[in-house]
Amino acid sequence: MDLSRTLSPTDFAALGADGLAYIKPVELDGEKLFQVFLADGRELATIAHRDLAEIIVRQNDLEPVSVH
Repeated sequence: MDLSRTLSPTDFAALGADGLAYIKPVELDGEKLFQVFLADGRELATIAHRDLAEIIVRQNDLEPVSVH
């Protein structure tokens, strides 16, 4: 069954919102950092090291997902 045909875009975006956190590399003021977002787009944190971002995500009972 193809769920993308039966879910609204909003419902589809909410899938995994309770259990996923996206880690996105960014450059701010010439410094490479990592921002952490919930699946619904809410920013949780900006962290200096990717490994630390992943640890923090897991400590909060979320599954980290990389965004490139």
